[in-house]
Amino acid sequence: MKKRITFNSPVILAFVFASFVAMIAGYLTLGASNKLLFMTYHSSLANPLTYVRFFTHVLGHAGWSHYIGNMMYILLLGPMLEEKYGSAKILEVILTTALITGLLNYFLFPGVALCGASGVVFAFILLTSFTGFNEGEIPLTVILVAFIFIGQQVYEGVFLQDNVSNLSHIAGGLVGAVIGYNLNKKKSRKY
Repeated sequence: MKKRITFNSPVILAFVFASFVAMIAGYLTLGASNKLLFMTYHSSLANPLTYVRFFTHVLGHAGWSHYIGNMMYILLLGPMLEEKYGSAKILEVILTTALITGLLNYFLFPGVALCGASGVVFAFILLTSFTGFNEGEIPLTVILVAFIFIGQQVYEGVFLQDNVSNLSHIAGGLVGAVIGYNLNKKKSRKY
């Protein structure tokens, strides 16, 4: 019996491959492509690339370990979520997370450049915790994930100086939680 490789999760695979291309471009251009397209920072609102970067910063990464860490979570959680909710909804989660984290960074941290898919990872983590949600119930797993996740991000934001955007993680987690709640609230009404 022949086995074949399937393209099972088009949005997730496209995201991983686009991030890989951005990573290679960053190395080949000594970071110039990241600054041009794959990180968001406080730049002129008259520059059209400022608006592009609000979305594309999630494709850029600071190095291989940053890229691999994020992509492992995305490849672990993303296909399951894409199968459950559909490609359009997963693309919506990625774009919404990118825009919100990009805008937060632009307006709240004008001296900080932001790149990476960590916000998307945390959106997926919280979205995953809502997969067993029924209207009128709050799964204990959602409460525990939210408590541990937000607690860790607040602790790291206050006590660690590690160049990690904890606000992006929290914002991504909130995007995943809100979308997960709304998607599953609608589905539980059908039954």
